[in-house]
Order: sequence, then C-alpha cells, then structure tokens
Amino acid sequence: MHFTSEQRLDGGVLERAFSFGDIPGILWTPASAPTPTPTPLILIGHPPLGLRRMYPRLAGRARHYAAEYGFAAATIELPGSGERPHWAAAEQARADLRRAMEAGEPVGDEIVDALILPLVDKAVPEWQTVLDALLALPGIGGPVGYEGGVISIGVRLARVEPRIVAAGLFAGSLVPAAMFEEVRRVTIPLHVLLQWDDEGNDRQAALDLFDAFGSTEKTLHANLGGHTGVPQFELDTGARFFARHLNRTAHRT
Repeated sequence: MHFTSEQRLDGGVLERAFSFGDIPGILWTPASAPTPTPTPLILIGHPPLGLRRMYPRLAGRARHYAAEYGFAAATIELPGSGERPHWAAAEQARADLRRAMEAGEPVGDEIVDALILPLVDKAVPEWQTVLDALLALPGIGGPVGYEGGVISIGVRLARVEPRIVAAGLFAGSLVPAAMFEEVRRVTIPLHVLLQWDDEGNDRQAALDLFDAFGSTEKTLHANLGGHTGVPQFELDTGARFFARHLNRTAHRT
C-alpha cells in the first residue's frame, strides 16, 4: 500500500489517499486512538460513479465516524469506474439500464445480471486484498464493518469475509436472482436504510430482500423521499449501530 497524499480535516481527522496496485483508495483515521485499541475499521462502499464524484458524501461520513466515534474508515475505487481502466461490458450494462429506466420499461433480469454479477466477482476480492493491507497498518486492527455501496457487494462480503462483523446497507432492488441464496446465508447484524419513494428501486423488491436476510438481528429504517433524500440523522443512527458492534463508545471532541 502506497500513500500518495495526506491532509488534516476538521476535528484533526487524517485523510490519506493511497494506491494498492492499480486500485486507488482513501483512508481516514481519527486524530488520536482512544482506548481500547486497536482502532475499528469501517469499509465504505459506493456506487460505480467514481471516487471523485462520490468524495463529498464519502468524506462526510468518514469524518463523522472518525471524529465522533474513533473509527477508521476506508474506501476504494470500484473496477471500471473513476480513473480505473474502462470496462466495456460494464459500460454497456449501465447504458442498457439507463435506456430501460428512461423509457419507463421494466429492468430485465439480463440487464441486472450483466450489471451486477461481474462487478461483485471483481470487487469483492479487491476489497479483501485491500482489507489485508489496511489491517496490517499500525493502530488499525478491527473489528471491521461494511457500509453502503452496491448492496450485492455488501451481501457477498458479509457472506465470505469473517472479519466483517456488522453491515449497514442501502436497500435496493437491482439484485440478481442468483444472489438470493447468498442473501439467505448472511447472518451478521444488519442496519438497512430504505427510501420509501426511491425512483430507482422497487419498494416491494427491497422489502422482500430485507425479509430474505438470514440475520437474527436486522433493522430496517424506512424514510419518505427519493433516492438521494436520506435524512441527515440517519448518519448518526448508523454510527451508533456500528458502535454497538465494533466495541466503541462515542468520544465527541
């Protein structure tokens, strides 16, 4: 892991950009490491829109986690997005999705499979490899949570990565049918957000997905509004969920 830049943000949070092979990413760490150490880590996912475009939202969440709860947080650029090499099949699948949605047509299983399954297969091993490197850094030792992003990536990580002990997911309906067997095998604690009027997701499909999770501790927070209208207070609700499961109490500065 090679750090390429660093800066201090509000509250003394240290933000460092890094590269791991051809994978760019960002790591945020608190100003000081409160006891008990080592510092818990939250992996922050995002849609394949590029780190540069997603940075304000990602950095806002990471700063909150670091300053208020003493978590480290990290994110990486997804395959085929941002400044990573173009991925023709993914671009075609995204174009097919946009075309169907703009025409008001149902999004078929073929489009969902082409859009999501190859992305999950590529992104999850990358997340695991980067996680190895992050946990080897001084002061960062877990436990680990995962938050946000493409829900199918979160499902796969929650199923195959034993170091992830809790996940906060954003409910969506673009989940391949083949993923549902994995959904049923997810057993870690879950905190799931659903926008009731999400113009890009089918509400009933998202509810069916939540019902399918095998976790015995799972909470669904549904709020009125569209896809980008998640209330600001949900940021702290999610942070308190992670605090319960990552063994951290708030240490506001």
